[in-house]
Amino acid sequence: MSSPLARIAVVVTALLALAGCGTSPSTTNEGGAGSDKTLTISAIPDQDPQILQRLYGEVGEYLSEALGVEVKYVPVTDYTASVTAFRRGDLNLVFFGGLTGVQARLQVPGSRPIAQRDIDEKFRSVFVANTSTGLQPLNSVADLRLLAGHSFTLGSQTSTSGSLMPQHFLSEAGMKLTDFRNEVGYSGSHDATIKLVEAGTYEVGALNGAVWDQRLKEGKVNTDQVREIFRTPTYHDYHWLARPDLDQQFGDGFTDRVAKALFAIDGSDDRERQILDLFHAGAFIETNEQNYEQIEAIGKAVGLIK
Repeated sequence: MSSPLARIAVVVTALLALAGCGTSPSTTNEGGAGSDKTLTISAIPDQDPQILQRLYGEVGEYLSEALGVEVKYVPVTDYTASVTAFRRGDLNLVFFGGLTGVQARLQVPGSRPIAQRDIDEKFRSVFVANTSTGLQPLNSVADLRLLAGHSFTLGSQTSTSGSLMPQHFLSEAGMKLTDFRNEVGYSGSHDATIKLVEAGTYEVGALNGAVWDQRLKEGKVNTDQVREIFRTPTYHDYHWLARPDLDQQFGDGFTDRVAKALFAIDGSDDRERQILDLFHAGAFIETNEQNYEQIEAIGKAVGLIK
């Protein structure tokens, strides 16, 4: 009869053999259900943080179910931080504005614009004014010169719709930021721009046209205090940018699967309708690098893209 120690050794050997027959979920289901990898998503902080948390919480849950991976929304402090975190690999997928998207793509070669909202192919900025100024709706880009001598605020310095493109159209009208009264302000977000002009802290401001329209729809703008005076010509803006190593991390074809999951949001259920409503969009559509060549050229001209 074998000794107790010998019997224990046999049991341990058998258990180790059984353990070796299995594989971890991340090996058998790379990028699929049971994967221990987490897809980190984020966006430029262009609106109220509570709105962004709700929006990307919904998007995260949707993508997690559609892709079979854990998805985590990681908020960032400012526009520059979103680009930095993407470059470092802390963020896998980010909903950038046009300018920040170009900055991030150039800093991470091989990163890919995979989707934009339907409204982003013909996006606009709006100029708003405190009603006490007496400023009336303007008829053309050239009329922007009539804003000279008023106090003025933009959004974030690297916002496409809240800074870069408004400055571009001001330049087309022959205006410089020094033509405004006092130093031009930077509110940090589109919602903040509305509130600053509404309160009379600044007489005029420029912001994202979709955010302005949505806040009007929600009744969150005091139209006795602030009104739209000009809507710019169109340009390409926001888009989802994916890092080039997504397929390596989550499995072959994963980047395309993410894009298809976004395209599939059609408002067919309550959550999808809520996502599209929060994005101020009717759908997500295909996009490519060429759509942002205008943004890149303007960014380089003003020194925001090296």
